[in-house]
Amino acid sequence: MLQSVLRMEISNYIVLTDKQMIDLTLEGDNMAFEALFNRYKDAIYKLYLQRTGNDDDSKDLLQETFIKVFLNLERYDSRYTFGQWVYVIARNTFVDFVRRRHDDVSINAFPEAAPGINPVDTEATPEESIINSQRKLQLEQHLGKMAQKYRTLIELRFFKEYSYEEIAAELDMPLGTVKTQIHRARNQLCRFITESDMMK
Repeated sequence: MLQSVLRMEISNYIVLTDKQMIDLTLEGDNMAFEALFNRYKDAIYKLYLQRTGNDDDSKDLLQETFIKVFLNLERYDSRYTFGQWVYVIARNTFVDFVRRRHDDVSINAFPEAAPGINPVDTEATPEESIINSQRKLQLEQHLGKMAQKYRTLIELRFFKEYSYEEIAAELDMPLGTVKTQIHRARNQLCRFITESDMMK
């Protein structure tokens, strides 16, 4: 019964515009964010899969994109479509992936988005600063539910933007262990983001 109610509630977001769902998300409605990201996740996943040829890598990249979009949503520039903005974050995530792998996948395999779109502005307006504080509190609540080792990995990876190699050196851990634990930490954080409204 609960699942059917949740599906019905989620379906209500389908008729909303991207802007309406962004506003709801910035007000703390994480179900709106899940519905918003769901509009673009299949297309982004297909792009990743076409360029990596690997389902697991593509899912990991999609997950990273999900978290980065959530963390940076208050910086979205409404002069551009939300889809374009997400695409730029996805491309930057792919570039980072290629640099980490040091393999033969070409960065240029992921086409440039429309010129002039910058997913991360450095200066925030006063209104954005207030939203930032609210979302920071929300994120701290999510992180507070995580084990210390996962919280540290998320902070290093997404807030300090360390590479996997830098995290391994910082924590004196094998690189393979770092990758495995970051994967688990991302899974947990994504689950907390998408489930937080369902628990209210």
